[in-house]
Amino acid sequence: MGAAIGQSLPIAVGVLISPMPIVAVVLMLVSRKATANGFSFLLGWIVGIAALGSIVLLVAGAATPAESGPPTWASVVKIVLGVLLLLLAFKQWRGRPRAGVAPETPRWMSAIDAFTPVKAFGLAVLLGAVNPKNLLLVVSGAAAIAAATSQTGEQLGALAVFVVVASVGVAAPVVIYLAMGARAATLLDELKTWMIQNNAVIMAVLLLVLGAKMVGDGIAAL
Repeated sequence: MGAAIGQSLPIAVGVLISPMPIVAVVLMLVSRKATANGFSFLLGWIVGIAALGSIVLLVAGAATPAESGPPTWASVVKIVLGVLLLLLAFKQWRGRPRAGVAPETPRWMSAIDAFTPVKAFGLAVLLGAVNPKNLLLVVSGAAAIAAATSQTGEQLGALAVFVVVASVGVAAPVVIYLAMGARAATLLDELKTWMIQNNAVIMAVLLLVLGAKMVGDGIAAL
């Protein structure tokens, strides 16, 4: 299980510091139903990542033959996912806002104040498991786990660690809010503004590093 955790941990860190989900939970925490929406978003985030990761592991298990050692397909999948991450990094870098230009914000941000806990949960699932950037990262993490071990118990243990680490970024604002109450508003607002402004650059660097790692690991395992 150690190898599976080691292979997937850098990718989990990439999910952890994805800016948009952090911005979303911060907006939840300054909405009219702050506590309920914040916890619902965190729960939806965990469920979305865990469900997607489990599906990947199930598919990988069905495709893995009985012989020992990582299958060739796992290395090929790593290379393909790595290339996709590199392409996405290039797209993020090309789309970054120029100096002095405010970045365009998604439409859903303006509607968050009226969200119910159910909508908060749904948005978290979408951002965690359906949004293309996060979907690629979570699939890459689960694929790394599947390639490192074929034991179901070890895979599930490594996936649990992956989900916990990947959720720290979303959980941190909730903890800050609970610890500081109303005093957290200024800090969270500054965090939100910085994350929105630097979202493209942060994601481009993350995707570049993780994509290069995935391609390198895949080539080395062939």
